[in-house]
Amino acid sequence: MKEYLKLFDFQQKVNYKNEILSGLTVAMALVPEAVAFALIAGVPPLTGLYAAFVMGLVTAILGGRPGMISGATGAVAVVLVSLVKDYGLEYVYLAVILAGILQMTAGFLRLGKLMRLVPHPVIFGFVNGLAIIIFSSQIAQFKMADGNWMTGNNLGIFSALIVLTMFIIWGLPKISKVIPSSLVAILVVFGIVTVFDLDTKTVGDLASIKGTFPPFHLPIDIINWESIYTVLPYSAIIAGVGLIESLLTLNIVDEITETRGRGNKEAIAQGLANILSGLFSGMGGCAMIGQSLINISNGARARLSGIVASLMFLFFIMFGSSLIESVPMAALTGLMIMVALGTFEWASIRTFKRMPKSDVIVMVLVTLVTAVLHNLALAVLVGVIISALLFAWDNAKRIRARKTVDEKGIKHYEIYGPLFFGSVTAFYEKFDIQKDPQEVIIDFLESRIVDMSAIEAVNKITEKYKKAGKTVHLKHLSPDCRNLLSNADELIDVNVLEDPTYKVMTDKI
Repeated sequence: MKEYLKLFDFQQKVNYKNEILSGLTVAMALVPEAVAFALIAGVPPLTGLYAAFVMGLVTAILGGRPGMISGATGAVAVVLVSLVKDYGLEYVYLAVILAGILQMTAGFLRLGKLMRLVPHPVIFGFVNGLAIIIFSSQIAQFKMADGNWMTGNNLGIFSALIVLTMFIIWGLPKISKVIPSSLVAILVVFGIVTVFDLDTKTVGDLASIKGTFPPFHLPIDIINWESIYTVLPYSAIIAGVGLIESLLTLNIVDEITETRGRGNKEAIAQGLANILSGLFSGMGGCAMIGQSLINISNGARARLSGIVASLMFLFFIMFGSSLIESVPMAALTGLMIMVALGTFEWASIRTFKRMPKSDVIVMVLVTLVTAVLHNLALAVLVGVIISALLFAWDNAKRIRARKTVDEKGIKHYEIYGPLFFGSVTAFYEKFDIQKDPQEVIIDFLESRIVDMSAIEAVNKITEKYKKAGKTVHLKHLSPDCRNLLSNADELIDVNVLEDPTYKVMTDKI
């Protein structure tokens, strides 16, 4: 039994009050998000609600990060728009199921460690862009059900309730943390609207959330090679977007809680959740940074909060729809604005002058791509690629050579700095083959031959000396380098005690 509890992280100390109350708050905040994302994707609202329940429950129980919340998300909704329009809802279920299989495969192959390649400026840009998206998405709440912008009393009441919500969320923790301030804010605003019978926008104005338990539905009629080929590109994008957003959210929650989640376990859980979401009439999804931050800020640290949120969410759908549909949207809008303000990395602005210019460029670019295109996966990929190129460019300029001639007339080139595809041109420029003496030693003690481009560069420089009728010796190369050089036996001085042991990056390794 202990091993079972350990496997699912149920042995940690749990603050049941915080977990239950936070789960209730998150459940209420999930409702308008799930409905909005379903409408973006062009599917029935219940499709988004079912996805939020299934995704949330499965990842809460099996995920790699206790306290993190998953559900239907805008990133996945955007991918599904054209699929729904061109092929219909059945193909959405199939695409989500295949995406889940791809995500589980990534988890079993332990690809979660690839998140280590995401630089900190990219994470800053991602978080800041996401905060802008969360904030800007609340602007749409200032529209009435008929699509027109609020004016007059409607606008005044709605704005006042938002300010009240934000004030309670900000101020209550300074007095007491017995009950999550976000839940108190929702209840206070709900009470004011009810007691004074205020005419203001509610959750029910978005869509009805009344439904049954998510119905099992296998899209058996369309399962064939042609349909799989059709949805596979969509599935790959959903899988990639979902994993990137989920693992980045995991990293952010790790930083806040000063604990460490398990990326591969989260990938497997996300995959299983998407498979079950597709089988139970859902549109799929991934981790939700906004709701995760609400949960963490309320003091939730265990799996119980996510489980409570999902079960309460199902309760709202099946039995409490009329009550939840009466919740003022102003309360949830104020809550999400506070989440946006808390999500933004204000410290990143204060460190602009201390950060390298390349890091600032990457951070701003990722922020803009995230905020403007609303494509989180693309933003991260762009940031990683540009960071890698800037890193390669910076290191390409660091190759140096100390040049000395000893008492025997032998010229020594002491190379320092990495030798790789980006620095081979600068490496060639260090040598003066025609003016060099008859014997030359190239010493790599303070350098590192990184890849096959570097091996080729060493081979070419030795061939040039040979054609000029001069002798060249190579010192302090790893055994791997010696094996890859064409004239190793003739050129290399082997010193077992001093030679390094690193390996060169090749297709064989």
